[in-house]
Amino acid sequence: MKELIPLNEIIQGDCIELMQSLPDNCIDLIFADPPYNLQLNGELYRPNQTKVDAVNDDWDKFESMQAYDKFSEKWLKECYRILKDNGSFWVIGTYHNIFRIGYIMQNIGYWILNDIIWLKTNPMPNFKGTRFNNAHETLIWATKTKHSRYTFNYHSLKIMNDDLQMRSDWLIPICQGSERLRDANGNKAHSTQKPAELLYRIILATSNPNDVVFDPFMGTGTTGAVAKRLGRNYLGFEKEQKYVDLAKQRIANIKTLPYNLIMPKEFNRKPRVSFGNLVEKGMVKIGEELYSKDMIHKATVQADASIATEKEFGSIHKISASLLQKEHNNGWTFWYVKRDDKLLSIDELRYQYEEKYLKEYEGLTA
Repeated sequence: MKELIPLNEIIQGDCIELMQSLPDNCIDLIFADPPYNLQLNGELYRPNQTKVDAVNDDWDKFESMQAYDKFSEKWLKECYRILKDNGSFWVIGTYHNIFRIGYIMQNIGYWILNDIIWLKTNPMPNFKGTRFNNAHETLIWATKTKHSRYTFNYHSLKIMNDDLQMRSDWLIPICQGSERLRDANGNKAHSTQKPAELLYRIILATSNPNDVVFDPFMGTGTTGAVAKRLGRNYLGFEKEQKYVDLAKQRIANIKTLPYNLIMPKEFNRKPRVSFGNLVEKGMVKIGEELYSKDMIHKATVQADASIATEKEFGSIHKISASLLQKEHNNGWTFWYVKRDDKLLSIDELRYQYEEKYLKEYEGLTA
């Protein structure tokens, strides 16, 4: 029976076969870095005739585009099955494969939220000078359905970006220096090792501590290493035993950050609810009186969700500002209704509205 999920492990084997052993709806976040099918023909050399250490591994070679599409569809369907209804799916690729991947994803049923452009600060040059320097890769962020209530730690990302909204173009260097794993001969251990900074941003943005982060193409373990550091559980599948060994050794040396440093902080997010919504649903009744907290001021609710005093009418914000002789004021915190002979803030009513009516709205937790 498909009941148990192996946590904090890297398992050697074919990812499609291994995923078939996992239960439905069991993974919070998937990051996939599949073969790109680069279709390289022959060796690539620099102008000084030194050989370029390119991606020419057997695992990146397919007989045809049709064979690659068939492979992609199989693993994407399994990822879709094991992803939780409110989970997030990420996949990275280049122009060689990302458009085919996106097409297959939409046919399966994935709902695409964003495409992210990873701009490399130090890309490999185009040595032949026959094309533009390919300085980016593309990531697709998706959910299972249009109505998935996915995790998005928006405010954390905004603070991380100097209080500006995090954009969809990410300027991050390729894996280099001491971060780049190498074999006994000093060569790259893996030709497409991704920088930890890239996974850090993805995992921080779209998961929470103790969530399960899965990578079907774990490679040398970047996803697992970052997940462990950020207090997430990880699971990885990897076909090549040499990569499994490197990944396990790498992750064993990672220390998890203290919980108080990784837990997303609560921010004062206000519900996307208008005063008119409350009137339409009868949570505030037409003709009902609104009161200021000190009971000095009152206004009557109109059919169009405006409110009226003896002298004027307008929105809850406009009338409260006028009564206070201010240019602007937040009517949500100014006005109250009577419930069981007690004053209840209309601000509290909009949270009640959200809980009762908006649970199914797309992106509510964003």
